[in-house]
Amino acid sequence: MDTTPLNSPNSPKYPARFVGLDIGGSKTRGIVWTDGAVTSDFSVGSTNVQNVSPEIARENMTQLFDTLDANGATEVFAGAGGVDTDDDAAALRALITPFVPGAKATVVHDTRLLLAAAGAIEGVAVIAGTGSAAWGVNAAGVEARAGGWGYLLGDEGSGYWLGREAVRHSLRRMDSGEPADELTVALLDYCGLGSPEELIAHFHQGTTRRYWAASSPVIFAAAARGHEHALALVDQAAADLAGMAAKVAGQLSISGPIVLGSGLGSNVPALQDAFRAHLSKRGITDVHILAQDPIFGIPLLVAQAQALTAGPN
Repeated sequence: MDTTPLNSPNSPKYPARFVGLDIGGSKTRGIVWTDGAVTSDFSVGSTNVQNVSPEIARENMTQLFDTLDANGATEVFAGAGGVDTDDDAAALRALITPFVPGAKATVVHDTRLLLAAAGAIEGVAVIAGTGSAAWGVNAAGVEARAGGWGYLLGDEGSGYWLGREAVRHSLRRMDSGEPADELTVALLDYCGLGSPEELIAHFHQGTTRRYWAASSPVIFAAAARGHEHALALVDQAAADLAGMAAKVAGQLSISGPIVLGSGLGSNVPALQDAFRAHLSKRGITDVHILAQDPIFGIPLLVAQAQALTAGPN
């Protein structure tokens, strides 16, 4: 647990006690900051009502706040995937507020957490986790987004996308009468299945986005061993993520910084290297890999909101 104090004579001021939530497609992490230091930190399953049922989201949120010591918190700041409209944000606020009565609740798209966690106030943040998205802001405060459409419409370059594409590869080989290759065998082992044809029912019945996103290490391991199709999948994932980043940067007329983060983005060197390479081809070289969890960007966002509320001295 990071217990480094945030408040110092020259740093922004924060509420005496506030809660930060990082609500992803696979899990939710909550942290309580008290007098500028982390005093409570816990993770549960996803509480995003776009990824799980309202009942499961409420159960997980209950477990989270039963464990977090959030008594006396005056503010809750949450970053969540799939927050595209005011209605999306309102649905999550309605879920959160009963657990912290009287506290101000703010919900933003989780890409904002990445940029803040890198200590940047302008640039482009790219999420590569269970899902994928890019968001950016320039010095004039103009914002732009790309991707983040969800797994049914997009999420290219995400863990879920990689898992699904490995399944599709395996089924294409089956349809062509080709034997299971190294990638298929590893995927079947992950799933506990005996043959490629079993993947069809397994994919459609009872498995989740989180389950298939968690299969992505199978693809990265096969790529590390030189499997041609796994290598192509990793490269395509990086190209899609770089394309989103470049699109946002172009809309904002900036060249960086580009910050890559979340589960895959922060932890898979092969994806990071390919991401940098694809951006370099586009003339973008100011690329950074987020070295800490995005939730640690919340204090900066809270401080910025406090400063705007307070106005000029």
